[in-house]
Amino acid sequence: MIKIIVGTNRKNSVSKTIAELYKSILEEKGVESEILELEHLPADFTATALYENNGKNPDYNAFHDRVKEGKKFVFIVPEYNGSFPGILKTFIDGMTYPNTFRNKKCALVGLSSGIGGGGIALSHLTDIFHYLGMHVLALKPKLAKIEQNMSDNLLTNRLYVELLHTQADMLLEF
Repeated sequence: MIKIIVGTNRKNSVSKTIAELYKSILEEKGVESEILELEHLPADFTATALYENNGKNPDYNAFHDRVKEGKKFVFIVPEYNGSFPGILKTFIDGMTYPNTFRNKKCALVGLSSGIGGGGIALSHLTDIFHYLGMHVLALKPKLAKIEQNMSDNLLTNRLYVELLHTQADMLLEF
């Protein structure tokens, strides 16, 4: 089962819409997946589940265990201030080091309101995952001007949809 991580805790995010599209792409290919939303992390997890409190928050532990059991991941990564959301970094920091992500595989999808498509965010995140021993798929679609390429919560840019299909195929072979 592929774990799709929505890289923000923003409610009703475009990232979640893209995650749902990615899930449907995987379903078309006969592959099971699960969407994990950072907005479902306990609101107080930074104070109750990290560092000296590791293992003490049952709600966080349940989320952590769902992530830990994954072998392949897709991270839908919105660009926030030239990088990725702080909640995503905090989530990664809360995972068991180094075992949660070591020798596992992931694909990254960037999105932004601007013209960069989250490219710098994906670069930062790739460096972190390499440090953790995760293998990152080379194809990283950058969905720029995302709101202009959507209508009624649907991705309307055919190139973007094709890139997601191509990446999904590559992830399955990875």
